Amino acid sequence: MRTFLRKVSFANRIFTLLLTLSFSMSSFLFWNISTHAEDEIPTYSGSASVVVNKNIPGFTAAEIVTKSYEHYGELDKQGRCTPAMACLGEDLMPTEERQSIGMVKPTGWKQKKYPGIVDSDPPYLYNRCHMIGFQLTGENANEKNLITGTRYMNVEGMLPYENKVADYVRSTGNHVMYRVTPVFEGKNLLCNGVQIEAYSVEDKGKGISFNVYCYNVQPGVIINYSNGSNKADPDYKKSISTDKFVFTGDNSETSADRSVPAGTTYVVNKSSKKFHKPTCDSVKDMKEKNKVYYEGTRDDLIQQGYEPCKRCCP
Repeated sequence: MRTFLRKVSFANRIFTLLLTLSFSMSSFLFWNISTHAEDEIPTYSGSASVVVNKNIPGFTAAEIVTKSYEHYGELDKQGRCTPAMACLGEDLMPTEERQSIGMVKPTGWKQKKYPGIVDSDPPYLYNRCHMIGFQLTGENANEKNLITGTRYMNVEGMLPYENKVADYVRSTGNHVMYRVTPVFEGKNLLCNGVQIEAYSVEDKGKGISFNVYCYNVQPGVIINYSNGSNKADPDYKKSISTDKFVFTGDNSETSADRSVPAGTTYVVNKSSKKFHKPTCDSVKDMKEKNKVYYEGTRDDLIQQGYEPCKRCCP
């Protein structure tokens, strides 16, 4: 019996060693690739993420396992995060609420607020972004797993993919190989973005299989990636979000008898590019085809190029 146990223990140590060597080699290769990945990634053009390598993840056969684990690379000489990799399973998912992570200051952390540009309250530019999301492994203030990322990258770029993987694992009980590689240019302290790869193990990628790059940008903000400093883009005009407007579809000349929809904060004249309080007398004289009921903030409209009415002074 003792001989058998010694054999099992030895086999486990060998497996752990091979797994560690495999990950270390993979991390080394991907870390070197990541420093040049920006050459292969198109310039940001309005989409929070883009497909990499025809959406095919780059896991090797040796890396694909069915036993849950998580591994976070050591910080480099600049204190920057290196790739994180895991075999995600239900057993890794959190069973408690997320704890504070505010004590961690990732590289490139130059925080500022941008009211009317960043869609959060308060409107901070940067988030402490988990490379492997909290909902996947329950990691809290792990400095090896937290990078400085824009609110836009965190919510618009990374979160949809994390949600997709989390939903799959919960609904199937299967495992998903998952790797996140921060892409730094030279010795920059702020990453240009992150590469996320995922592959569902038991069904050989039928449920989950993607390879994407999420841009660490914030529309309306100019970012210096060498140290994370930032400033408002003077040429930026926030595009109108149609989900904050109620369109009437009426071509009548005026609409004195039309009631203002509930939730309306301002009434916008598409022709004059001015916005008014719903009670403004100018609204009664406005052509219905030019009228849009808006449910956003004053700052949002000004950022989009609209001017406040001088009659009602909204």
